[in-house]
Amino acid sequence: MHRPRTLLDRFFLFIKGLIMGAANKVPGVSGGIVAFVGGFYEEFIYSLQKVNLKAFKLLFNGRFKSFYRYTNGQFLTLLIAGMLFSYFSVSKLLDYFLERKELFVWATFFGMILGSIYYISKDFNQWNKKTIPAGIIGLLIGIAISFLNPAKENDNLFFIFFCGIISVSGMTLPGLSGSFILILLGNYVLLLVDSVNALYDTLSEVFQGDFSFVDNPKRMETLKILTVFTLGSATGLVTLSHLLGYVLKHFKTIATAVIIGFITGSLGVLWPWKRTIFKTDVDGTFLLDSNGDKVIQNYERYWPDITLMETWAAIFFIVLGIFVLLALDWYGKNRKERK
Repeated sequence: MHRPRTLLDRFFLFIKGLIMGAANKVPGVSGGIVAFVGGFYEEFIYSLQKVNLKAFKLLFNGRFKSFYRYTNGQFLTLLIAGMLFSYFSVSKLLDYFLERKELFVWATFFGMILGSIYYISKDFNQWNKKTIPAGIIGLLIGIAISFLNPAKENDNLFFIFFCGIISVSGMTLPGLSGSFILILLGNYVLLLVDSVNALYDTLSEVFQGDFSFVDNPKRMETLKILTVFTLGSATGLVTLSHLLGYVLKHFKTIATAVIIGFITGSLGVLWPWKRTIFKTDVDGTFLLDSNGDKVIQNYERYWPDITLMETWAAIFFIVLGIFVLLALDWYGKNRKERK
């Protein structure tokens, strides 16, 4: 049995879902880190494990209350509701700032990841001949992923389903950014920008009694892609949660070491001072995707000029990001003491 949650607990759980959703949208940031730092990672994984054959039997037999209790329904409902709400609110705000104040957004998240590394590793005192190699492997994988080149956009439905499975890794694996993986697969804009915007526009029209979107072939194709992507994501969530549940149960210290190494290695993705390199044709013209946007080839990282005020402003946001994580740590400790 799961302990009863107060109204304040439920509110903060929704907020955590909100932050997870926003984190999953930002390339380089993992929603799983939010779960890990927020102290509900294991409950999240084990709750997802309960979405199994027994749960579906309860559902199909009309035993809705039993299904809700068995799957830790209140926890998952509040968390997922926060994530969904985030995609139409906080993530829109993030898009706005990424377009206008990109350096400061990257700096804040860079600081938050630095804070996350401290938070996860400060109480981990089990470094030994097994966990040290595991941490190094995680570090090397994180660094390697940071420097991969993005692929071209691909709207094949089987590939979209695969993207759905891979993208939820950011929610279940701390340090692995699902949105960054989608950039590497070439489908970030298609699946996390175009599809979400198409759904938002469709829902807005439906609420106004306008169903003309059914006669819009491009909109219907985008919604079909979003449906397949969602099915892939749901499949990935359930399958990965069972795998991770087993790993956490039998190899928790090794898994934690890999996570610490991986998060540290993936810092390169979030390095604030970088220029976007776009793909060009042989004649030097920029290659465009189906939406007319420039196709990203890679990022060129550089050392900041400390004589610029903008650099110091970015450093302030890095410190702010670290402070946010330290504040979460403080909140978590005080909450445990009150109990």
